[in-house]
Amino acid sequence: MVNSSSTVESSDSLKAFGAALKTFRERALLTQEQLAERLNYSHASVASVEQGRRMPTAQFVERAEEALEAFGVLRAMVRHVGRQRGLAVWFREWAQWEETAVSLCTYECRVVPGLLQTEAYTRAVMLNVPPPPTAEQLEQRIAARQARQELLGRTPPIAFSFVVEESVLLRHTGGEDVTRELVDHLLACTELWNVELQIMPLRQPHHAGPDGPMRLLETPERQWLGYSEGQKTGQLISDREAVSVMQMRYAKMRSQALSPADSAELLRRMRGTS
Repeated sequence: MVNSSSTVESSDSLKAFGAALKTFRERALLTQEQLAERLNYSHASVASVEQGRRMPTAQFVERAEEALEAFGVLRAMVRHVGRQRGLAVWFREWAQWEETAVSLCTYECRVVPGLLQTEAYTRAVMLNVPPPPTAEQLEQRIAARQARQELLGRTPPIAFSFVVEESVLLRHTGGEDVTRELVDHLLACTELWNVELQIMPLRQPHHAGPDGPMRLLETPERQWLGYSEGQKTGQLISDREAVSVMQMRYAKMRSQALSPADSAELLRRMRGTS
């Protein structure tokens, strides 16, 4: 089963901004769909902002100000909007885009992607990386990661593709029990109709991903974005040429990894021997 039992609430300031946006929209006698059309954003984007689940972009705020004649209120409020606790500062913008994505592609060679982690695996990863978090920080980070996993069952659904190195699983992070639970969880995730998981075999002479982890995302407006993360840093990539290169590399890795069926079979073998 996909674990989504613990969630992180949106910040009060983000909810307040959403409430203000809704108030100005209703004052203008517009539906969410009508406002979305005027702003050239999707209905899902407007709904997420109003519900306090998505950080509005600067472009969104400026368009809303003009469309709703908001007297500069929205522009002033957004300066004081905070994000969810538990997410790394450099990751927050990407997490914001995830919330309304149409498709998400992830290649990982370091750890199991956060969207596929169990709580025990997440805890083991976070406790292994210095500096050690406080108990409060640890629980916030775990809750934030589990909250993101709700994307797996979101309506409208997201099409997920994951390519994960076999070595990540063979590391047995957290020990045998944690690994066994993780493998069972990954197998459960492969049964979700909108999730495709491929394992990159340990022995693969031809590999298009030596530059490290990458993520790709398609927005409701059919724009593609990329994301690259390193030590305490993360970069959102919107340049079309750079994103195109990432897409080519990811497509190549999908052809080099085991098929989803063969990946599931490998996981079943791991479960039997872990």
